[in-house]
Formats: sequence, structure tokens, C-alpha cells
Amino acid sequence: MNGMVGLFVSAFVSSTIAPGGSEAVLAYMAASNQHPALQLLLVATVGNTLGAMTTWGLGHLAAKKIEIASTLPEKKQQALAILSQKGQWLLLFTWLPLVGDLLCFAGGWLKLPLLSSTLLILLGKLGRYAAIVWLFA
Repeated sequence: MNGMVGLFVSAFVSSTIAPGGSEAVLAYMAASNQHPALQLLLVATVGNTLGAMTTWGLGHLAAKKIEIASTLPEKKQQALAILSQKGQWLLLFTWLPLVGDLLCFAGGWLKLPLLSSTLLILLGKLGRYAAIVWLFA
């Protein structure tokens, strides 16, 4: 069970603002065949999604403290408005390195709906981890 806890922690930390390498941990564990592939997939996905939602929550809290939209030039305010209307689908790409954490934070900042944000983030992360498990199991 220690390995599963380590995978969960690695996946969680990798999806917050802190850097991490959950993909390498998952690939190693999948290749070692010590745990069922589905169990690895679920633990990594849940951990990574919870980490992403933590980042989303930080964005949501930051938006309550700082109103950046009013300080932006008009064109950037328009871009923010478009992102707030159609940007939720971008949360499918929160698995991407570097920009994924920013997308989570922005989703919270823009106060995108919690349930649909969580589902989109989960789907994106599930797809990425499923590919890793499939490649290495």
C-alpha cells in the first residue's frame, strides 16, 4: 500500500503549483506489474484531480482579494471575458506541463462552475494517465 500512497502524493503535488513527476512514478509502477493497472489509474487520477482543484481553489480565493480585470487594458478585459465564457473547455488541457496549473488557477479566478470544472479536469487527467498506463503496463 505504501506505493499507492506515494503515487497519490506524487500525483497530488504534481498538480499544484509545486513541480512534480507523477508520470514517471506511474510509468514505473505500471511497468513493475505490482498493482492492478486500473487501481494505479484511479489513484493517480484522483490525486492529480484533487491537486488541480486545490490550485483552482487558490485561484478562487485570490479573485476575492484582488480584482485584476479592472486594471487591465480594454482588449485584455475582452479576452478575459471570452475566456470566462468559453474557457471552461480549456480545463480539459490541465494535464499539459507548465500551462495546466495556470489553467486551473485561472478557472478558479474566473469562478468557473465547480462541478463542471472538476469533471473537465478529471477527464483530461484520466486521459493522460490512461495513456501512460496503457503504454507501460
